Amino acid sequence: MKIIILGAGQVGRTAAYHLSREEANEVTVVDSDDAMLRDLQDRIDVRTVAGNAANPAVLEAAGCSDANLLVALTSSDEVNMVACHLAWTLFKTPTKIARIRGAALAARPELFSDSAGFAVDVWISPEQLVTEYVEQLIRHPGALQVVDFADGRVRLVGLRAVTGGLLVGQPLSNLPRHLPVGVEARVAAIYRKGRSIKPEGDTVVEPGDEVFFVAAREDIRVVMSELRKLEAPMKRLVIAGGGNIGIRLAQALEASNQVKLIERDPRRARHASEVLRNTIVLQGDAADEELLLEENIDSADAFVAVTNAEEANILSAMLAKRLGCGKVMALINKPSYAELMESDRIDIAISPQTITIGSLLAHVRRGDVARVHSLRRGAAEAIEAIAHGDSETSKVVGRAVEAIRLPEGTTIGAIVRGDEVFMGHHDIVIAEGDHVILFLTDRRHVEAVEKLFQAGVSFI
Repeated sequence: MKIIILGAGQVGRTAAYHLSREEANEVTVVDSDDAMLRDLQDRIDVRTVAGNAANPAVLEAAGCSDANLLVALTSSDEVNMVACHLAWTLFKTPTKIARIRGAALAARPELFSDSAGFAVDVWISPEQLVTEYVEQLIRHPGALQVVDFADGRVRLVGLRAVTGGLLVGQPLSNLPRHLPVGVEARVAAIYRKGRSIKPEGDTVVEPGDEVFFVAAREDIRVVMSELRKLEAPMKRLVIAGGGNIGIRLAQALEASNQVKLIERDPRRARHASEVLRNTIVLQGDAADEELLLEENIDSADAFVAVTNAEEANILSAMLAKRLGCGKVMALINKPSYAELMESDRIDIAISPQTITIGSLLAHVRRGDVARVHSLRRGAAEAIEAIAHGDSETSKVVGRAVEAIRLPEGTTIGAIVRGDEVFMGHHDIVIAEGDHVILFLTDRRHVEAVEKLFQAGVSFI
């Protein structure tokens, strides 16, 4: 697939890195910053073009005339929208994806159409995706990651098993005996000391294991209780940062939680106080120990640092942790920083690039892929693929899970059929139209999984 990425910022660089790693993709990155493009080209195998992303000549030089996909990820909503419009009007580029940060634009879907608007096929908001991601973590205390499939009917949850969990120290085959009647779950992957372990019936869960399981949305807390003692709901929250993410997160949580927001800039703090109804807005430095003590950080259930400066996020989160806050999260752009900090210092490092890349990958995957989530900072992947065809034209339709030749490290977690959710047990037969949730511990096998779900005249 020929892909053009507009913008070589943090999101654009991450997209270029992930997409260029797949052999079938030919990636070109466009940006007006020559130095940034040279640095990018030194790191990954991509073609670069310097210039304004909204200039027709630059788009033509980037190869827009025969591109399959245009991904506009510059920091300007207007540039992204105009670039998509030009790509369609001048070059008939089949698929155009635009990054839209402004809430006012996102609220007007009529702007994004070929006939009456800017010819944006799909728009994504990294800020909104991060907000939803953090909101899920707040609503599921103890989880390291929570992602949705099949319009929210199924969830994949990652958590760390701790001593005291009912299933810890026992084989996975005991899980059904512990769960109430009618509740099902399937362990999709286990990571022990950073290494993947294939989950078998005789696999014993050990304290410290990072366990990913799949279950119906309403059963998540019941299954979590098997792997760790359930934590009390988070009620008292402190958010550091009054930017797009901070305000959106406060708006999402202020109706059900006691929320305080700290913003250093007086103008932004004033704006936050005007748009938030039930949130206490404080103007000050979130890394100020006296301020945090005055606001009783030791009685807060969670501290979430989402400012634009990752160093400030790290320092303020570490300080909040030292002062006694229950759980701390920090928005960290650099993967190396995130891996270094996500331990006893910071409970959860939030990577906006990893969260965003899934929205892009769903439109790159071959076969009918409804949703993609990048996991473990891009090393693993969860895919929702739709099965098409019949036993003659498909490698999966009409076959039991145990009969499907899955690549190494790939697990079928669940199958969604209409409103019904089935766990991916060995004897479940996949039917036409089923949504199949797969977990890949090694994303290098993505191509092999894609081929499984590509129905053709014959696959022999």
